[in-house]
Amino acid sequence: MTSTPRIAIVTGAGSGIGRAVAQGLYDAGWDLVLAGRRADALAATAKHATGERPMLCVPTDVTDADSVDSLFAQALSDFTRVDLLFNNAGVSAPPVPLDELPVETLKGLLDVNLLGSFLCARAAMGVMKRQSPQGGRIINNGSISAHLPRPNSAPYTASKHAITGLTKSIALDGRAHSIAAGQIDIGNAVTELSTMMATGALQADGRIAAEPRMDVAHVARAVVHMASLPLEANIPFMTVMATNMPLFGRG
Repeated sequence: MTSTPRIAIVTGAGSGIGRAVAQGLYDAGWDLVLAGRRADALAATAKHATGERPMLCVPTDVTDADSVDSLFAQALSDFTRVDLLFNNAGVSAPPVPLDELPVETLKGLLDVNLLGSFLCARAAMGVMKRQSPQGGRIINNGSISAHLPRPNSAPYTASKHAITGLTKSIALDGRAHSIAAGQIDIGNAVTELSTMMATGALQADGRIAAEPRMDVAHVARAVVHMASLPLEANIPFMTVMATNMPLFGRG
């Protein structure tokens, strides 16, 4: 921990991975700006804060550019700079064949997972270029699906492949401005979204099988490690997964 305040924005901070990472960063000495759709969920995350360092809660729709710009403006107003964006907000789609998926469901997923990530990265890069001292770090939440798909996961898988392209492009374009970019790909952390993994998920061979999961605290520790590096060092990609989940062999 350093004596200089470090300011992090976490999107999708009201539950699951976002909540765990926000709390982990806070414990590591970061000041937190929590973004998410539901004010009550953000407030529940912020209860982790103690003493004189409250977490700033900013209800945000990451699919709306004005809402994202307001998030970063509020962060600057309260903290004067942004050192880290954990670009985490995301949704999944029902595991049905692509031709059976309603178009509105597809659009909704791409709006959050892809457009939302782009809008937040865009805003973060603008702030990080202009602030003094210049620079910062963007960590995108990818997925195991950025490497190998699950059955009936085309929209989600495609969106996470796109996040990998976004991460690589930010890593290149950010060099001149001391902006580092990385991606964490997570497999079967225990959250509400992974509940079906414990009860039975469709496998590539057609079986329905329960899959091992891991404590989401491991994800939080991994992100805190990535975030803690000086800007002269970077982890461009990290995979954190339940050891025995069926990743290798499913593709």
